Amino acid sequence: QAPLVESGGGLAQPGESLRLSCLPSATVFRVNAMAWYRQGSGKQRELVAAITPGGSIMYADAVKGRFTISRDSEKKTVDLQMNSLKPEDTAVYYCNAGFYVGGTNWYDGSDFWGQGTQVTVSS
Repeated sequence: QAPLVESGGGLAQPGESLRLSCLPSATVFRVNAMAWYRQGSGKQRELVAAITPGGSIMYADAVKGRFTISRDSEKKTVDLQMNSLKPEDTAVYYCNAGFYVGGTNWYDGSDFWGQGTQVTVSS
């Protein structure tokens, strides 16, 4: 199975922006719901945002209004635009390919992860 290739991330000051990109295989991009998770130091991995091939989107409360998840049909990537970054956004961010299962919390993650990319927000 082709890996999920992540790019972006890095160091930002509070209030600045960063953009993450995840490149799955063409099949995964066409079929799977996709998500971004993050894991801060000493914390559990948490869902940040998810999107289906049909465009349904969900966000964690902590990032609503600041982060935007999107699908680029030309590049076949799933992107996470992160604006108004805060120190508490510091984490390793992971791309995940999963499934839409319906209901309020409709994203069902799988064991198919990217390698992770570090995001550090600090002044």
